[in-house]
Amino acid sequence: MSKQRFISGGVRAGLFGLALALPFAAQAEEPQVINLTQTGCQFLESENGVDHGYSTRSMADCEAINAQSGEERLAGAKTLELKPGRYIFRVSNENVPYELGFWLRGATLVDRALLPSVSGGGLALGTTRDYEIELKPGEYVYSCPLNPTPDYSLIVKG
Repeated sequence: MSKQRFISGGVRAGLFGLALALPFAAQAEEPQVINLTQTGCQFLESENGVDHGYSTRSMADCEAINAQSGEERLAGAKTLELKPGRYIFRVSNENVPYELGFWLRGATLVDRALLPSVSGGGLALGTTRDYEIELKPGEYVYSCPLNPTPDYSLIVKG
């Protein structure tokens, strides 16, 4: 009988401990939201909030603008520094009259093979889309291939 009481008490204690642990396990950390705003040929936040006011009607317009000013703008751009974890990149098309996208990937070919990436399109004028990713330590770049922007730097350090 005492053996039965011990087993039943041990099971009860184990279940009580599990019940206490479940609320903490169920509360997985929510992804952090990173807001990015696209205007003609640039991400505003990446260029320190400076809107260059580029007027663009097509990819070719941005390719010409970036050929003239892309390197200089990129040299002064803000490197985004994050910790490993889950993120939502919330990207908005503020005033570009054609559909945009977003592409976050490893900075080099080797990094692209080893690090996670996220991409997508469908960003019509005035719309916002979320791109969720779990970032691991490494060097990344992000850009819009449809509204050609420079490849902005993102570094993940743990």
